[in-house]
Amino acid sequence: MTDGTIWLAAPQSIAFGGYHVVLARGLPPEVLADRLAATVSGELCIAVAVGEHTGDTLVDLMDDTFGDSFEGIGLRIGRTGDWAYAVAYGGWWGEFGSVTPISRDGVHVCLLEYEEENGKPVPPQFEYAYDGRLLSACNLYLDASWGYEGVEGDPATAARLQDCLTAAGLPDHERDEREVHRTALGVVERFFGLSLPKEPIVEGMLPAVVLEPA
Repeated sequence: MTDGTIWLAAPQSIAFGGYHVVLARGLPPEVLADRLAATVSGELCIAVAVGEHTGDTLVDLMDDTFGDSFEGIGLRIGRTGDWAYAVAYGGWWGEFGSVTPISRDGVHVCLLEYEEENGKPVPPQFEYAYDGRLLSACNLYLDASWGYEGVEGDPATAARLQDCLTAAGLPDHERDEREVHRTALGVVERFFGLSLPKEPIVEGMLPAVVLEPA
């Protein structure tokens, strides 16, 4: 049984600051972590295994390692069904590039991201790529802010996803933003068959890595 992805819309669903989750079908979790490390902006990074952790103990480790957890990036990784996943902790905001390169060699990759504490504010973001091609991307409020007014990407895939979002009543600028967030996550989840287990991520122990300069 899957928890889907709608639970991400709850306040501080994973950690303070929002969530950055990448799912991949066609990669082991460890390889997903390596490919994510390669997308960090500014310097070449590698994923260094640090054992199993809860979210809190990984943040504590990063505080000890970097002096402040927000000075580094950690990932907890796992698998659910066909999907591997990586959940980011620490100072991940704006540090990762597009997931499209991760999808090379026939891999399906999905990004779900929300900078919850950003004062600007930034809407939740979605991106899906396959085999080195962006299939669809949008901000989940579907407004004209932050570069997206509708779904972008491969014309056929983007149009079909846009139709599903429209059928769900989106965009709706009068509706509560958290409800819009939940509704959009549900549409994307059903469209791509996404799966993300809540209990292991929120309460359990998972293998973890920290991203360090190569």
